[in-house]
Amino acid sequence: MKLQTSSATISFAKKLEEEAANFYQELAQKYAEGKDSFLFFATENRKNGVQIQRAYYSTITDAIEGCFVFEIDSREYEIETSREDEASYADALAKTIEIEEKMERFYEDAAEQSKSLMADISRTFVRIAKKRGERIAKLKALQG
Repeated sequence: MKLQTSSATISFAKKLEEEAANFYQELAQKYAEGKDSFLFFATENRKNGVQIQRAYYSTITDAIEGCFVFEIDSREYEIETSREDEASYADALAKTIEIEEKMERFYEDAAEQSKSLMADISRTFVRIAKKRGERIAKLKALQG
């Protein structure tokens, strides 16, 4: 699906955050060794969704909404959050890193495309992308 309007892109970003938050909550229930980190990430994802929504509401106008600001193919950024019950902790971490890298790339691309017309949203996307990079580093450290 092509995301072209700010509304569609914001909705997709919120969907990614919620799917990832649910995924982290499931991981926290299954893997005691990463429980605290996974629960923290789930909470942070939900906060990201709220930040995105607030930035959108604080900057959006009918004129901007009517414009086609984005050219994003959501299929490139969709995440697979189903997990196999038999997956090892190492497999779960590898999948988690893959999800985070995809989400980081989405936020970087969306920030770049929105910076000229929607600076507040772009800055929010940049902050979230940076957090994703930090999160990837933490997850890689958990891999050992």
